[in-house]
Amino acid sequence: MSKTLLLSFTLLSLFFPTMVLAEETKLNGANTSWILTSTALVLLMTLPGVALFYGGLVRKKNVLSILMQCFAIGSISSILWLLVGYSLAFSEGNAFIGDFSKVMMNGITKDVLSGDIPESLFMLFQMTFAVITPVLIIGGFAERMKFSAVLMFSAAWLLAVYVPVTHWVWGGGWLAQMGIYDFAGGIVVHITAGTAALVAALVVGPRLGFPKTPMLPHNLTMTVTGAGMLWVGWFGFNGGSALAANGDASMAMLVTHISAAAGTITWAAIEWKKFGKASVLGAVTGMVAGLGTITPASGFVGPGGALIIGISAGVVCFYSTVYIKHKLHIDDSLDVFPVHGVGGILGTLLVGLFSATNLGVFSGFGFAQGITTIAEQVGVQLIGIFSTLIYTAVVTYILLKLVSLLTGGLRVSEEQEVNGLDQSEHEESGYHL
Repeated sequence: MSKTLLLSFTLLSLFFPTMVLAEETKLNGANTSWILTSTALVLLMTLPGVALFYGGLVRKKNVLSILMQCFAIGSISSILWLLVGYSLAFSEGNAFIGDFSKVMMNGITKDVLSGDIPESLFMLFQMTFAVITPVLIIGGFAERMKFSAVLMFSAAWLLAVYVPVTHWVWGGGWLAQMGIYDFAGGIVVHITAGTAALVAALVVGPRLGFPKTPMLPHNLTMTVTGAGMLWVGWFGFNGGSALAANGDASMAMLVTHISAAAGTITWAAIEWKKFGKASVLGAVTGMVAGLGTITPASGFVGPGGALIIGISAGVVCFYSTVYIKHKLHIDDSLDVFPVHGVGGILGTLLVGLFSATNLGVFSGFGFAQGITTIAEQVGVQLIGIFSTLIYTAVVTYILLKLVSLLTGGLRVSEEQEVNGLDQSEHEESGYHL
């Protein structure tokens, strides 16, 4: 009898496949292992990657303040992501924001899956993105904002800006419904962080002595060490966003590396031609520009497109940095907007071109060929760029003004700024030599 039932079931599955229930999704060990690794790599980008990269760029009297801000923001962002951030970003909700169904990981046990990996792992992987984004912003107001204001602003910004934009793009929100391409965070991470840093730099004002007084990095060895961690960690950032150990992940890693290398060489070549020498600072900045610019495109383009994107990042971000700092005299201290913001915008635009499948060696893995299709996708990308820019700028400005009222001003006093934030905010020194 049992053999007859088995034979009947097999025949039904051959001739009437829709009558057979699909097999329940099971945990995929390979994919889970890769996302576990990617999660660690992305956290490496923040702690210690960005911490060392930014720490070396500031003056020695402020190095501990930068390291402390990175650690503190990382901790606060993690707690907020657990409490409510993940739920608002990745639960169903509506087109603008999610709901509260997953607050405190409600209903998510170790056996609950997101696709074929544990949802707890997906939540943790996304948490590392929520950690690094507000950390990037501190480069815009480095060396002059009160520690209390930094913490209050970062926490509010995560919930008011990062979480909604994440839902728009990755959580099934209105940009996702339009078909926006942002594989690993060109819009979600880099445009939001870059825009917020620019607004913060304008609201807080320049450092004392800017732009007449040179404010050189105090430890480029530290910066290059952090840059190396960023380059390696970015493999988890982009490759992990495939959420599987597959061809998408491997291609994302390949194009990430190519773009970073192209950005490095391009920035160094421009400096060599203009100033007669290629600086170490320029090389690592070009690398970050290449990484940030390829991020939204990493799952949709091939190596040829990545090469053009990396070169474009080196050129466009270099001249953006010069224009913002030396022409407009905006003290975006660590060049967050011209590198991350402009890079995110550029990459988000270029993915609309290089993801097309009919460009020969420059073809990608997105939509079918056709000028009309390219134009349509670029149009969607532009909507995503401008909506994110406007929303982020407006909300960031409002939050800074509110935090200023609550903390009695965003900046430390002139005396404290002259003495350095390490002493005035933490009563410690980075070096005792």
